[in-house]
Amino acid sequence: MGQKYCVVGSGGIGGIVTALLSETGQDVTAVTKNEGIADSLRKGGFQLRGDGQPRSVSGKVSVGVPEGETFDYVILATQPPDVERAARDLAPSLAKDGRMVCLQNGLCEDRVAQIVGKERVLGAVVAWGATMPEPGIYDRTAQGGFTLGRMDGTRDPRADELASALECIGPVELTQNLQGKRWSKLAINCAISSLGTLGGDRLGALMPHRFVRRLALEIMTEVVQVAKAEGVKLEKVAGTIDLPFIALSDEDRVAAGSPALVAKHGLLLAVGFRYRRMRSSMLSAIERGRKPAVDFLNGEIVTRGFTHGIDTKVNATVQKMVWELAEKKRTPGMSTLEALFDATGPH
Repeated sequence: MGQKYCVVGSGGIGGIVTALLSETGQDVTAVTKNEGIADSLRKGGFQLRGDGQPRSVSGKVSVGVPEGETFDYVILATQPPDVERAARDLAPSLAKDGRMVCLQNGLCEDRVAQIVGKERVLGAVVAWGATMPEPGIYDRTAQGGFTLGRMDGTRDPRADELASALECIGPVELTQNLQGKRWSKLAINCAISSLGTLGGDRLGALMPHRFVRRLALEIMTEVVQVAKAEGVKLEKVAGTIDLPFIALSDEDRVAAGSPALVAKHGLLLAVGFRYRRMRSSMLSAIERGRKPAVDFLNGEIVTRGFTHGIDTKVNATVQKMVWELAEKKRTPGMSTLEALFDATGPH
């Protein structure tokens, strides 16, 4: 008997995961709270764009938790503010030897472990992008795969099994240092997702601006400092950058155009080009009237930095301004990024 999968959340990432697993013959149920999305999926299937030929993939959809079903894998593809609720709702439907899988950016594995037990939690760092421009329509905006493992570093046979299934979406790397990978991705998201939210534009339009790249470098430098204090060994995530290298040194901060600083800006330009079509999912959440995930990204750095006595001024200002955006006290755009730059100087 094959494995049964439940994908919670039918936004960009969740929709692509459900569709491609279904397309390969896996037993997959998509769970959403949104009646409109569910209706669109039932009528037209998962309509895929930007990943091979445009096509529609049929799949099972449930509004709310499916009654009387048990799943071997519950894949959590919600936004971070919804992950604990989703884990609690689906915990009774998880097989005794099943696994909950966190796809969220941030450090959500620890939160889910408190609900179902750390031995039943896997984390998957997502190195690709997708959006849902309309209900039921999924646009893959960047290619890539997953890095899969457990936060405690132990090997898990269920991770090998899941990796085989996820290969239909992209290459899967198994790691015994998920924490190091997760923190590296967290640093990227603290910069890219949050600046994309404040700037209100796709990455390709923002990264050519030097001051935006400098903001990204300052944000990631604070994350690297906090990670070091936490004892995390940072590791490069496929398709991203070497965080210990990208962090600004004291020399970088006073040098106008040193070779090292030029190289760091060049790396960010390359990342901006690779993910040029990527649009911040946090911005999409705000536009839909939902809570932004900034507390799980920049806010996580601010909280942990405080416990170690580390100044995280740039991340704290980003967190504050994103909430001002969500509360309609600001509007996204280049002027908002310029205000962030002015508020967090000198650079």
